[in-house]
Amino acid sequence: MSPSVLLALAACVPAAPAADRGYWVCVSNERSGDVTVIDGADGKAVATVPVGKRPRGLHPSPDGRTLYVAVSGSPITGPPKLDPKGKPIFEEPRGDADPAADGVAVVDLRTRKFVKRLPAGADPEEFAVSADGRRLYIANEDVGTLSVANVADGKVERIVRVKKEPEGVRLTPDGRHVYVTCETGGEVFVIDTATHRPVAEFTVGGRPRDVAFLPDGSRAFVPSETDGVVHVIDTATHKPLRAIKLPDGSRPMGTAMSPDGKRLYVSTGRAGTVCVLDPAAEKVLNTIPVGKRPWGLGLSPDGKRLYVANGPSNDVSVIDLGSEKEVGRVTAGDGPWGVAVVPKPG
Repeated sequence: MSPSVLLALAACVPAAPAADRGYWVCVSNERSGDVTVIDGADGKAVATVPVGKRPRGLHPSPDGRTLYVAVSGSPITGPPKLDPKGKPIFEEPRGDADPAADGVAVVDLRTRKFVKRLPAGADPEEFAVSADGRRLYIANEDVGTLSVANVADGKVERIVRVKKEPEGVRLTPDGRHVYVTCETGGEVFVIDTATHRPVAEFTVGGRPRDVAFLPDGSRAFVPSETDGVVHVIDTATHKPLRAIKLPDGSRPMGTAMSPDGKRLYVSTGRAGTVCVLDPAAEKVLNTIPVGKRPWGLGLSPDGKRLYVANGPSNDVSVIDLGSEKEVGRVTAGDGPWGVAVVPKPG
């Protein structure tokens, strides 16, 4: 796509329908250390909030008043090099990390200001917020653990040992379990949120990045980046059933499930697309071109629009899900990573 076309798209993002005029799209910018806040009504950035080093995963509190953002003092290394078979070549961790910068930043959405930083383990990347808003479940990539943090007092209540490079963290719809994906060996842990103990562990391989669930919680979907597939998991037994093959060149990263569970959206990293899947039929329906190396995804409250963070192109794609086409882009900060859609605070 030519620069002139990109400029035209960025300047002409169509206004959302009137019913949608009530939400913000928050985007974490890994390299610039801030969060871009975009108004869903007109697609314009309304604020930039500094939050700390290397922000990645971000999620709102259940009441929509607070935004939590994982920040990390570990240096950015960029995507790993690939061997001739497309597998990542892992390098030794660098020694210039800043542990004092690790934690979860707290942003007041009413004032759009950084408030404080909650403690976590080393190099927090992704996390989940409990339905009651009391706890955060935080993956600590550098030390292979999951931290359970109390929001009220800021204390880490429990540390759960998992495997190397935990990344994706998602709570099941009923809140009884939290799934944690581990990149290096491809393991997925299932942890009981009442006891904070693992109840299952299975392996999918291929650098699993994220997890999505059907609304009824009967199935989980785990993308494996280097294998170019999405694994279908039976959540009753916590066992893989099948793998959905994505188009050649896909390196699946983030996921977003439609509210009715009829569509699963998967960003494909270096392939520069978003795949549209039918979870029931377990097949790919469409592929939507977006920006460079898309990662985080966020759905509008009515499920009509999808927002996609494009890391190297420093922008956010806006996809109309009726036509399944990109209808515009909004400039973000440096290195957009995650997306969280939140209601405008009253």
